[in-house]
Amino acid sequence: MIKIPERVGKLPTLFVAAVLIPTALAALYFGLSSDVYLSESRFVVRSPDKSNNSSLGILFKAGGMSNDANEGYAAHDYILSRDALDALNRDGMVAKAYGNGDISILNRFDPFGFKGGHERLYKYYSDKVEVDHDVVSSITTLKVRAFTPQEAFEINRRLLNQAERLVNTLNARARSDLIDYANKELGEAKEMARQAASALSDYRNREGVVDPEQQATVQLQMISKLQDELIATKTQLVQLRVFTPQNPQIPVLQTRVEELGKEIDQQIGLVAGSKKSLAATAVQFQRLQLESQLADKQLAAAISSLQDARNEARRKRAYVERIVEPNRPDYAAEPRRLRGILSTFVVGLVVWAVLSMLVSGIKEHKD
Repeated sequence: MIKIPERVGKLPTLFVAAVLIPTALAALYFGLSSDVYLSESRFVVRSPDKSNNSSLGILFKAGGMSNDANEGYAAHDYILSRDALDALNRDGMVAKAYGNGDISILNRFDPFGFKGGHERLYKYYSDKVEVDHDVVSSITTLKVRAFTPQEAFEINRRLLNQAERLVNTLNARARSDLIDYANKELGEAKEMARQAASALSDYRNREGVVDPEQQATVQLQMISKLQDELIATKTQLVQLRVFTPQNPQIPVLQTRVEELGKEIDQQIGLVAGSKKSLAATAVQFQRLQLESQLADKQLAAAISSLQDARNEARRKRAYVERIVEPNRPDYAAEPRRLRGILSTFVVGLVVWAVLSMLVSGIKEHKD
């Protein structure tokens, strides 16, 4: 029993300091550390309309710039955010999982009961949760470390549910904004169409016209008939004056010629030549009619846009697809005690060898 201390005492001090003491401390640390269980899950954020066959879309996808990747990064950042921790720890589950008395004082959160607060809990949580997003496959891997299998599984499961709720919230907001914008455009188009139709109707009632072009056509046809009748009457009057100068029909025909001339002048005045003529009202009428037609076309386009927005909203449904469900670990994945102790021993040997060479060199230099 006395030989071991004697042999240890004969060992070089440098070897004891560089190898034995660190190895002993590592063995003590790993021996006192609590078992850590690892729960892993994998998911991908997908959307039915993400395919883009254009050359630019293929280039962006090849360069890791697809929309799936962006949504995956959104889920990645949320899981590691303070908001995710707040939702996860709403019932105190995280603080209990990482701060209960059964955990070793070396691994426990707030081991001395200082109540470090939310920021310290967030830093501790960030060390226990690992999220890795693969740009090529768009698969996100979520790893959660805890000190019991059930807690590791439960935290992983809750984080997945929260990520799904986040994606659903973003989807609902995007669809709502898309449809609301289309509805707003439709409301504006309806109001423009109503105002244009009302202005056209008021103008028709005020000016007493329905369609100046059609009415002008009717008036011109009437003028043409009156002119034909005037020509026939004048011809008859000339014949009577030549063959029967004393014919009592001559005064009647003269009066008729005068009346036809007045009627033709009046009808021509209704078509053109005055402020109230059809030619004068046609300009304003055509402008109002064009505005009404344009407003109707905009209304039809707005209705079509609303339908397109609704169809687009139905297609824009990104969702979280779970590839690997959270597992309930059967054995502790960490700490790897034997490897840790051996690694410390090997590193100590390397340090001892280097220091021994340095000390030997210094002694030789002094000699």
